[in-house]
Amino acid sequence: MESFIAILAAFASLVSAHMEMTDPAPLRSKYNPNTDSNLIDYSMTSPLDSTGANFPCKGYLSDSTGKESVATWAAGSSQSVTLQGSAIHEGGSCQLSISEDGGSTFKVVKSFIGNCPSSTGPVTMDFTVPSDVASGDVVFAWSWNNRVGNREFYMNCAIVTIDNGGSGLSAYPDMLVAQLSGINTCTIAEGVDVDYPNPGTQV
Repeated sequence: MESFIAILAAFASLVSAHMEMTDPAPLRSKYNPNTDSNLIDYSMTSPLDSTGANFPCKGYLSDSTGKESVATWAAGSSQSVTLQGSAIHEGGSCQLSISEDGGSTFKVVKSFIGNCPSSTGPVTMDFTVPSDVASGDVVFAWSWNNRVGNREFYMNCAIVTIDNGGSGLSAYPDMLVAQLSGINTCTIAEGVDVDYPNPGTQV
């Protein structure tokens, strides 16, 4: 019995490891009221598959349900993202990005270079919604390049509605994607904070 309990405890620690975005609530998250109870991802803190097979957004943009908007933001408004979890891998660097085309491209809204996440949370990351983001539903993403540990790429995505938008984010830099062999050849050495080559205007 004790060994069984130990196995359950170990499993629970794996599920709760790393970090996840909790607000805005991601696709298939237990925090998302639109998620079918049978589809909840209890390993939301896990990195993407190293091959990139579930890039972007853990593959959940292809779901037929649960993709309703979880927040409405006015273009140009001040907003925040909440992270929490149990392992920050000595931080690293993070980006907040928006896709206006259903996940084909992600444009950087703000980059956090070093010390991201700063703690196991809850961690609040403040940013300004670009005034020129297009109106309508967009895919909002938090991505993380961890400093230490296995070379991995983390990404959570939420559906958000933009009001009073502009002409779009086509001129904004692309989100940095690394450690996904089927997507590109970009790799990041352990023990360094990614200094994003194109961090965007908010850093």
